Amino acid sequence: MLERPSKLTSYRFDQLADHISQRVMPAEADVERYVGLEHLDPDSLRIRRWGDPSEVESTKLRFEAGDIIFGKRRVYQRKVAVADTEGICSAHAMVLRAKPDTVLPEFLPFFMQSELFMERALSISVGSLSPTINWRALAKEEFLLPSIQEQVRYVEAFQAMSSSIECHKELLSQFDPLLQRHFGNVIEGDIGSIPECIRGSLDVSNWKRKSLGELCVLGSGNGFRPKDWSERGMPIIRIQNVRGSADFNYFAGETEPKWIVEPGELLFSWAGVPGVSFGPGIWNGPTAVLNQHIYRVTPKDFVDRDWLYEVLLYITPKIERRAHGFKSSLLHIKKIEFTSQSVLVPTLDDQRILAHWIQGLRQQRNDVKSRTGELRTMLKCLQDELTPNYDL
Repeated sequence: MLERPSKLTSYRFDQLADHISQRVMPAEADVERYVGLEHLDPDSLRIRRWGDPSEVESTKLRFEAGDIIFGKRRVYQRKVAVADTEGICSAHAMVLRAKPDTVLPEFLPFFMQSELFMERALSISVGSLSPTINWRALAKEEFLLPSIQEQVRYVEAFQAMSSSIECHKELLSQFDPLLQRHFGNVIEGDIGSIPECIRGSLDVSNWKRKSLGELCVLGSGNGFRPKDWSERGMPIIRIQNVRGSADFNYFAGETEPKWIVEPGELLFSWAGVPGVSFGPGIWNGPTAVLNQHIYRVTPKDFVDRDWLYEVLLYITPKIERRAHGFKSSLLHIKKIEFTSQSVLVPTLDDQRILAHWIQGLRQQRNDVKSRTGELRTMLKCLQDELTPNYDL
């Protein structure tokens, strides 16, 4: 880490930045981007998404390249970003422009991501349902900053870490779609994307097309109602638990063997929210009882569990498109809409080879994700180094 600043100077926030409140109607803005709070990612200075000004109607705020867009509503969401071009943004944001005589424009957004700034901003927010900060309150707040020369050193370190984080995030964003595409090709018999050292071990000529109904046996859970719940007993696997939630209800009554799920069993939530709770999961929790709306998927003798899990991950979007809605955003399917899906089935040995290959790629993804977390922690520590733990 860098040495702590040798000297800190106190500034009111309005000495550090101008509040740009140029209001404009979207139709008259003559820009190509609209940035709402929904387009800003927490703890990321980069704007990756935006809308078209024609999609909004009410008065917005104009910003220029280099301006800071700060989510003044629900400050705890930690939304601060730097514009790389001109555009308009939500009136629930605050457009700020650094004053270069007192602070480096590149330094200020990193400072605004620090715990000290965020906690101070939250403390002066008003409102209970959607706490909002106003410029007059923020302008009066005082902060200790290092000299311009020391800010230069910090910016170099900030930008190096931030750039590395962004590269890691970009890699992660592309990984899953790329993996889906490659695996989709493989289960259709196109093994060209597989490394040659693995490809030579496969015998595609012996792969046979079969339906999911021919690959596995489906078991159903029990319809546990609130009156069946208890504070102790066996955990009840609900649809949200299949994808990793550890928030359980419990059942203390007499169980039937067909309800029991052991660690390592393959499950499929056939009712749930697309992309969230709908789809497959390998149960890694304790021995538990299975709730309704979930299939226990038992592979037949010629089917490898891990390969079948990858197949289910791949075809889940197809199943979702055939699903029916109920209650609003929830989907559910009929059994035939699951069992009728067909795939090209490799031999058992080939299934195991492919599953091992995919799992290796997923481990690489997890390593990148872990490294991204480490870089975030390092950046946060560096930001907090220059923010003393006391108020002015």
